[in-house]
Amino acid sequence: MSAPLLSVDRGRCIGAGMCAMTAPEVFDQDPDDGLVLLLDPEPTGADRAAARMAAGLCPSGAITLHEPEPGLS
Repeated sequence: MSAPLLSVDRGRCIGAGMCAMTAPEVFDQDPDDGLVLLLDPEPTGADRAAARMAAGLCPSGAITLHEPEPGLS
């Protein structure tokens, strides 16, 4: 069993919403506090590319992308 591709740190999240706007199939915002909600920790295809972009856009660095090393499984 492999580790999830994505993880989020709600303690670091500032609720900017860039993730939910960039990858709405992967991220949402909690309606109560506005913080990130991870909907899909292992997105594929276009959702994976969008999640990668969202991680780079996150102003607080609350999204961690766990990319496996090439050649390792």
